[in-house]
Amino acid sequence: MRWSGRHAQWACSMLRPTLRQRVPQTQLLAQQAFATLERFLHIEAVSGIALLLAAVVALVWANSPYAHSYHTLWNVSLSIGIGSLAFSQSLHFLINDGLMTIFFLVVGMEIRREIREGALSERSQASLPIAAAVGGVIAPAAIFLALNPEPLRSQGWAVPTATDIAFAIGVLALLGRSIPRNVRVLLLALAIIDDVIAVLIIAFFYSGGLDIGGLAIAAFGVLMVLALQRIGVGSAYPYVLPGAVIWIGMLMSGAHPTLAGVVLGLMTPMQSIPMLERPVEIVSRVANELTTRHAEPMRNAEAIAQPLRQLRMANREMLPPAVRVQAALHPWVAYGIMPIFALANAGVTVGDIDLAAGQATFVMLGVALALVVGKPLGIVGTAWLMVRIGWCRLPPGVSWGGVCLIGLLAGIGFTMSIFIAMLAFADKELLVAAKLGVLIGSLLSALLGLGWGVRYVRGIRAQHS
Repeated sequence: MRWSGRHAQWACSMLRPTLRQRVPQTQLLAQQAFATLERFLHIEAVSGIALLLAAVVALVWANSPYAHSYHTLWNVSLSIGIGSLAFSQSLHFLINDGLMTIFFLVVGMEIRREIREGALSERSQASLPIAAAVGGVIAPAAIFLALNPEPLRSQGWAVPTATDIAFAIGVLALLGRSIPRNVRVLLLALAIIDDVIAVLIIAFFYSGGLDIGGLAIAAFGVLMVLALQRIGVGSAYPYVLPGAVIWIGMLMSGAHPTLAGVVLGLMTPMQSIPMLERPVEIVSRVANELTTRHAEPMRNAEAIAQPLRQLRMANREMLPPAVRVQAALHPWVAYGIMPIFALANAGVTVGDIDLAAGQATFVMLGVALALVVGKPLGIVGTAWLMVRIGWCRLPPGVSWGGVCLIGLLAGIGFTMSIFIAMLAFADKELLVAAKLGVLIGSLLSALLGLGWGVRYVRGIRAQHS
């Protein structure tokens, strides 16, 4: 969106060269403050800190004398109805199954972008992160199942298989700019593939028996999206209705409704809608027209309204829909939806876990060990094997020390791991144990990653000194 801001300033300067002199100083200061805030909100490390703070608040709240109010809040029932038609669900449901759909929408668009033009666009680039991600799923699942072979506990095998992108990239950002760019790209690609695998796991292993009627409704929503794209609707707002239809269809079918977000994200175009003129040409032409008309009295509002509509459309189509929507949603997801999700789900009351009971203890240990040990073991081991046999090669600037750093940071499961835990365990005690295991494993992985990262950065600086 920065491009549009610069061109808006350029257009304004053409229309009124002396405008800056007339703007109050307070307004200029406010504009500078908002611009700084916007840049600040797009720093990955800051979003990771916001997520961490929300988790800490949830843990403290759930283990304080006010723990009852914490659990009561999320069970508050909210209803929406028209006449005899009513939809009533708990606040917890609306967050986990409603708001998280927007999170999965962003995930779907990230996957779409990576496949189209990112690290997954070429086989030579994608082979290593794909192989490493698969290894990073198999090894944690194997460790968890080795400690939890009993059927009731084994349902949580997928809990430690996911990576939290925001946390992992945020911790990596804390290590500074000495980290090679390709290390960050490889971690991001691996985390994206992890998300793909997690989505597939949710769809195939944690969805109930699928209802054909619900799937038909979801399919109708998909057809609505295709129809809007076919007639050249570029604005995101008209797609809210078919998105809601897909969500309702997924919910009725027995599949998890948040998968509707993934479907919409994967369908979001990576190209702007076809136009008779290129957006840049429209901006230039309309700016010239407005400059000419500015010299004349503009009593006819429609005369200037039409060029302005063209300018807004051209401004919008400067970026492909997937890029534009993802950029618009990023602050809301990073600083709103994900912290709210963490606040609603990371509040583990330690007193609810009977550590003397073997089942809960083994679930907690299984998840924590799978994240801390299984993730780096699977990622680094698979990457080493693929490179050793010649099927893959390390990207330029990425050493085995960098691969080890990626493996450790990939053990930060958090958001997606907690999400899968809630799908895997109906038993409250096992769910609380799994959540605690996720928190412990993610924290240890972050600390180990930071420790190794500091050593890794020192080694890089020593080579360049």
